[in-house]
Amino acid sequence: MSAPADTPGADDPTGDAASQPPHRPERRPAAPGGGAPPSSLPWFGRLNQLDFDIDFFERILARSPDSIDVLRVLGELASRRGLHERALELDRRLVARLPADFLARYNLACSLALAGCADEAIRCLEEAFRLGYDDVAHMEVDPDLASIRERPEFRALVGRV
Repeated sequence: MSAPADTPGADDPTGDAASQPPHRPERRPAAPGGGAPPSSLPWFGRLNQLDFDIDFFERILARSPDSIDVLRVLGELASRRGLHERALELDRRLVARLPADFLARYNLACSLALAGCADEAIRCLEEAFRLGYDDVAHMEVDPDLASIRERPEFRALVGRV
């Protein structure tokens, strides 16, 4: 006797349904508010990977505005994309939530340097060092810090570590 059409494995001509996972119809995500699912996402396929990732994490951040992990990742992505003001905003939010995190403080210094806030970037680097950051070799080549690298305050900072 054959299995009914809606039984898992009914379309298995060998009758070995137990060895194969049941077929599941593809499901499309429900639209916000419970309406019909969208026919297609308007941005899918038209964005490069970096823009797609930024859009993805922006949507997560909109739902979880205090997520430390999302702030970290999105700040990095925004900086990589050249969205320096957005990266600066995200890094400031991260430091406000993690004031003793030396890496968050270092990333804020990078964003400040990229945004043209040299004096504040130097102060932020000094704070990152005070909190435990000590990778001088990276600072010497980090392109984010190029705008402040020749400043005497920067040279003094890396010289004392």
